[in-house]
Order: sequence, then structure tokens, then C-alpha cells
Amino acid sequence: MNETDTQPLLRVDNLTKHYGGQRGPLALLTGKPAINIRALNGVSFDVRRGETLGLIGESGCGKSTLGRTLLRLHEPTSGKVIFDDEDITSLKPDALKAMRRHMQIIFQDPYASLNPRRTVGDIIGLPLKLHGLASGRGDLRDRVAAIMEKVGLKTGHLDRYPHQFSGGQRQRIGIARALISHPKFIVCDEPVSALDVSIQAQIIKLLTDLKEEMGLTYLFVSHDISVIGYLSDRVAVMYLGEIVEMGPVERVLSKPRHPYTQSLMSAVPDVDHPGKRNRVRLTGDLPSPQSPPRGCKFHTRCPLAVDRCRREVPIRQDLGGGHSAACHLLQDNVSILG
Repeated sequence: MNETDTQPLLRVDNLTKHYGGQRGPLALLTGKPAINIRALNGVSFDVRRGETLGLIGESGCGKSTLGRTLLRLHEPTSGKVIFDDEDITSLKPDALKAMRRHMQIIFQDPYASLNPRRTVGDIIGLPLKLHGLASGRGDLRDRVAAIMEKVGLKTGHLDRYPHQFSGGQRQRIGIARALISHPKFIVCDEPVSALDVSIQAQIIKLLTDLKEEMGLTYLFVSHDISVIGYLSDRVAVMYLGEIVEMGPVERVLSKPRHPYTQSLMSAVPDVDHPGKRNRVRLTGDLPSPQSPPRGCKFHTRCPLAVDRCRREVPIRQDLGGGHSAACHLLQDNVSILG
């Protein structure tokens, strides 16, 4: 990468997303307090041009919410999202619509993300219509056919409907729809988790090839560490709406410093040394984002937690080499891996 490529395409500053906060009719009658789901809590990071930033964590930790809030599919409660030097959190509807051709998303479920009443040609070509990027019906159809061929679909299937395709083919349709407006940034929201293993490998290779060919930048959301390790340049580890560790993928996955990251890595089978990895089993479930723990949110499950962890929120510390983690015990260099 040259110097321009290493500059952030996306900067996220103290992004917060809370759901609820209002009491419905039933709550008013019963006297129950308003429900406030704290999905994201002061998330800050950047994504460099041309890189793939992997985002990993357990189900329910806020990964998908983060990806959708970045695109303002969900409106942020507070904080800023700076895309290509423009604060998209303050954009009016018309300006936001224009910006969205450059920021797209590939959804997790290839069955629910496609309109069953529209043909594949209509689904893929819709962004061209919305942004006025096609000069006519013939040009639109030619562009749709070209992008279908690029993602491995037959151009003769333009007039078919989603139910006539397999899951892997439907995901290729979703990828084609995301790419047809020639975006700069794509949120890949667990795009292979609903697919068979053999199809996963094909889609991962396709996404890798398209990134190189089209100069794309990815935020790749996944709960699969092996996928993140293969695709990503850097990785961010998320727990209960906060990023607890971040850095170059090789460094974070080989020498994780946060106890939560260490627990995730301990669950990955070591095929080269079977039986030698110390498996760490966390006790309890992920706490509710409706009432998160005080202090470090991981302390209720962390075997190393001390009294300070229950009282003070840790700040993410710079560990050098672009690696950072939020843990009170970093200076002690302790590990739950033994």
C-alpha cells in the first residue's frame, strides 16, 4: 500500500446506539420502567482504505448493530461517523442517499434479504435506478448482466425470481446488488454464516478477488475466527457493545492480550498440536445489554477479575505496533491461557 492507501476511509468516534427509552401503554399501566437496550457504547476505530477490518465477538455483542449504524440503517444515539472526510451522521436525507452509493452492505441471510416479488434483474439493478447511474433500460440491463457475470451468475437468469436460486446463488445476487453502484466501502454482515461449508469457501474467495479487482474496503463481521484470520488485515474484538481489543490480525490472534480474546482463541482447535491447547470455558452467558455490569463488562465471566475490574471501566491502552486492549491487568501481563 502507498501512503494514500493507509489513510482512514472511515473514522468512527464515540459511536453510541441505544434502543428504547420510551414506555409503551402496557408499561404505563403496570408501572414498569422504560426498556433501554445499550447496544453500542462509545465505539471508536478507523478503517483504512483498501483494507479488510474483521469484527468478531459472540452473538448479541453488537457486531451487526455496529455495521448497520455505520451506514445509518440504524440511527446513532450519539457519536460521529466520518466517511471520506464527511460526517454522515449529520447528512440530510438527500445527501445521505447520494452518499449511500459509496457505502453498501451484504446481509447475512440470503433468503430474507431479497424481495421475492422482484426478478433478479430488478433487484440488482435497483441501485442504478435510485442513483440515476444508468442512461436507459438497455444500459441498465447491460450493467446488471456484467455484474452478474463478475460474481459467477448466468446472465440468462436475469428474469428469474429469488426462489429459483440456491442459497449460495442468492448470496451472489446480494453481492452483485452491493457492487453495482461501484462503492468504496462494504459492510459484510456475516455473509457466509448461513451457507454450507463448501459454498462458504467459494463466497470467501469471490469476496477476496472482488476486493483486489475493484479496490474495495471491507468491514467483515463474523463469529468465525478462522474466517477472520484468513480475510482480515486487522481485527477488532467486540464484547457487549464495546471494542475490547484491536490490532493487526496476526498479532491479535497469535498473542491476544484481553482475557475475552484469549477465551475465544482457546476455543479454536489446534490441528497441528491436538490436545495441547488449554481450553478456557467461560462461566455464565453474555450479560444483558439492558442492564450491563458496572466497571469492566467482562468481569462477571473473567477468571482473573479483581476488585478494580468491578468498579472501574478500563480504557483501551496502546500496546505498540497498532495493537490495543482494554484491561486493567495488561501491565501484569497475565493470561487465562496459563
